[in-house]
Parts: sequence; structure tokens; C-alpha cells
Amino acid sequence: MSNFDQLLQDIKALNTKLHTKDFLLTWEQSTDELKQVLKVAEGLRLLRNENISTKVFDSGLGVSLFRDNSTRTRFSFTSACNMLGLAIQDLDEGKSQIAHGETVRETANMISFCADVIGIRDDMYLGYGNQYMREVGAALDFGKEHGVLAQRPGMVNLQCDIDHPTQSMADLAWLIEHFGSLENLKGKKIAMTWAYSPSYGKPLSVPQGIIGLMTRFGMDVTLAHPQGYDLIPEVVETAGRQAAESGGSFTRVSTMAEAFKDADIVYPKSWAPYHVMGRRTDLLKAGDHAGLKTLEQECLAQNALHKDWHCTEEMMKHTRNGEALYMHCLPADITGVSCKEGEVTEGVFNKYLIDTYKEAGWKPYIIASMILNRRFANPDVVLENLMKKGARRVDA
Repeated sequence: MSNFDQLLQDIKALNTKLHTKDFLLTWEQSTDELKQVLKVAEGLRLLRNENISTKVFDSGLGVSLFRDNSTRTRFSFTSACNMLGLAIQDLDEGKSQIAHGETVRETANMISFCADVIGIRDDMYLGYGNQYMREVGAALDFGKEHGVLAQRPGMVNLQCDIDHPTQSMADLAWLIEHFGSLENLKGKKIAMTWAYSPSYGKPLSVPQGIIGLMTRFGMDVTLAHPQGYDLIPEVVETAGRQAAESGGSFTRVSTMAEAFKDADIVYPKSWAPYHVMGRRTDLLKAGDHAGLKTLEQECLAQNALHKDWHCTEEMMKHTRNGEALYMHCLPADITGVSCKEGEVTEGVFNKYLIDTYKEAGWKPYIIASMILNRRFANPDVVLENLMKKGARRVDA
């Protein structure tokens, strides 16, 4: 495969240190490191599409900890581990000694004796999810430093209160596939907009992940939401700085129609206001169920004031030639299907159904790439050896 050979050369030319650090926030990675994750993911997909084994581990364990419900990310992490040859074990905190007061340091070391990667999803508590991941990382460093662990497992952020890097990177991989190259994304307008939902408490990490990543590559990123539905200020500031550095732009507007105007890509997605997530965290920590119920009713009433933030066929007409690419992390709140009134009409969603499924289909490869890059300093050599070995799976 000539394109595979070129891919190996591209990876080799990148200057990265992915094998020395965990993948917790996209804006902590250099541009070359982000490109390497994308290219290794592409390489793994090319190999698998050719029925060539991508198992780079003879043994080892991938440990997952999900503190919130998940379908795509949970199965994507399992698929990624299996793809690379790792067994998978989910840590159920309710069935562990964590419930009896076991410390983060102890838990992290006890689950890591034969682990190569730990994937954590902790998005419910604003100000705590990403912090918890860093506490686990520090505990792993402690175990390696003191000879408890023969090797220090890598860690992948499967979604936290700040960022959802496996989602945004999968989204970017899909955009590269759809538009032909990373270079072709320069100057493309992507509208990350709030959309009405009949539920509350949706994390900030998806919209923050999008503005925190797409501003790295010269895109024209527009953020839109009703008054009061702000994101974490530091993330918004980071997006603006990155847009200026990459030659793109970052714009904030107050209506969905303005955001959709001449957009090449639209991403209408509900999220809870920043200040609400802060209040919700305090109530959750305090175990104040009555307070949580009151907050939920307040927020649902506030959401209901903005039902016009709805991705409809009419709204899509504002986009470039009326044919912008619709994106969503899934599951979407589809009007008349999954809810009475939601983020998107059935007609719009069904028009882009296959696109959103292909978008989701990149996530196992992105996660596998993050794992592989954390364990191997020369991923181009690893991919080349897999190709040479050519351990083809038997066709059905």
C-alpha cells in the first residue's frame, strides 16, 4: 500500500513525546502530537481493513473506570484494547474496596500490576474529574518510582469535566476523511452551537473539546449559545489564543442562525451552563437530593425558553449552499423520535445518519492510537512491523 508507506514517513517526520505523557487534554499536546495520534489511528484502520492483525501486545491489561453512563466510549475502549491484544477489565467501584475508603494511591497501584493502560470517564463533577485523573497519574508515578510497578501504565481521558479528547479527535479524524485532508480544513467554518434538550446536566466537555481542538488547525470556529449557557472561561480563552496562532478564527455569536450562516460544518449539542454545573457539583457532593431536584426543575424551565435553538431543515438552509455537514457525538435528542422536542429534527438527523455513524466509527482507532503512542516511542516502526508480519485474519 503506497499510501501506507507515505503514512509511515509522515509519522517518522513528527517530533513528539507522546510515549512520556498521559493523554488528558488536547491542548496539552503539541500539534505534531495530535497529528501523530491521527496518523497512527489511520494506520491501524488501514491494517485492519486489510485483515492484518494489529496486536502489538502479547499480554497485558486495559483497565476502565466509568463514573457515568456510556455506550460508544465504553465499547470503543474495549475494542481498542482488544485490537491491540490487551485483555480488558472494568473497575466497578461499588464492588471494590474503594467503597470502604481505599485511597486513590492504593487503588491505582493495585489495579496496575499488569496494566498497560487505564481509561477513565469522570465527567459528572465540575472541578473534580480531570483533577481525579491527575491524582491517579501521580499515584502511578509513585508506584513506578518505588518499584511497586514494573512499568507505569498510560492513561487516557475517556471524558472529564473539561474535555472529551477521544470524541473530539474522532470528530477531527472524520472531518479529515470527509474533506480529504487536514490541510483542507483550513478556512472551513464549524459552528459549535447549543441546542435545546428536555434534559439537564449534560457535560460541558463536548463543546469545550470541539473549540479546544478545531482552533488548532486554522479552522473558523464559531461558538453560539443562549445568554447564561457559558463554558469554562479558561477553555474559551484557550480557543481564542489557539485560533490566532493557527491562522484561523474564533467567534462568539448569540443565535443559532448567525452561527449556521455559511457554515461548512454544524455541531448542535445541548450542554448545561457552567454555573449550573458548579451548583450541581456542590449538591452532589453534599448528597442534597432535594436541592438537586429543585435545580433540575429550574434548569428545565430555563431550557424551555430556548426551544428555537433547534436544528431544522430551515435552519440548515443558512449553511453553505444549505448542505453543511451535520455532526453529533450521539445519542442526539431527536424531535419526535427520542423525545417530543429536542436538538434536531428527524429529517436532518436521518439525512446525516451514516455520517454520524462513520464519525463515531473513528473512536476505537483514536483510543487504540493513544494507547499505542503511550507505550511505544517509534510507532512508525511498530506499524511497519505489523505490515511486514502480515498476520492476516481469515475472511468470513
